[in-house]
Amino acid sequence: MPVHQLADLTWNDASTLSADAVCLLPIGALEAHGPHLPLQTDVIIAEAMARNAAGRIAGGGRTVLILPTLAYTPAPFAESFAGTLSIHPDHVVGQIVDIARALTAVGCSRLMLINAHFDPTHLSALSEAEDICRQEGLLQVIFPNVTRKPWASRLGAEFASGACHAGRYEGSIVLAARPDLVHEETMRSLEPNHLSLSDAVREGKQTFMEVGGTQAYFGFPAEATAAEGEMLIATLGRIVEESLDMARPSP
Repeated sequence: MPVHQLADLTWNDASTLSADAVCLLPIGALEAHGPHLPLQTDVIIAEAMARNAAGRIAGGGRTVLILPTLAYTPAPFAESFAGTLSIHPDHVVGQIVDIARALTAVGCSRLMLINAHFDPTHLSALSEAEDICRQEGLLQVIFPNVTRKPWASRLGAEFASGACHAGRYEGSIVLAARPDLVHEETMRSLEPNHLSLSDAVREGKQTFMEVGGTQAYFGFPAEATAAEGEMLIATLGRIVEESLDMARPSP
């Protein structure tokens, strides 16, 4: 099989993988996602994104290694809500750099950060880790930041507007990937929250409460559907595949 879950392998199995394997690191968070979605929403999205991307990349004849998900990350915007576990950004930077060092030491050449958590403190930590890996001359680290061009416009109007947290975009993906964890009756009853987190960050706001997300959601959760979620997962998978091709070193 060209797609492998690292944690499921023995060390003997791992030793036979080619140095050209593409390593995927799903990255999420444990944070409040409204009264209708689980704390692990970002983890679910990152893992669905990684699985879809892995199939696409492997379909091109490349071996793919999916690493265990990094689920503890900075989430200061949601810190005031029960269940949110936010850690210092330096710990995330350190973990990613150390993972990159370890993969480099065993001969791997590419690590992709499959991220579904968009707290600005967290995104800065990922970019810092990517920079450190480049400065140290480690394996190639590829971070397709879907909040930026050219990717964001492909994920729907809600996503592009910035009014997107536990709304239509995330709710649709969780409905597709883990419908058993969605409180659907509650979700269908929620009023839209048009406030843009992107605009709020530019204005210097630092928490969901400051922005006006008193229930820890933004966007249009009642409009979420599993069918749209399947399409979004496929789009995310294509984005990962395309970013890998764009970042491929010249021969």
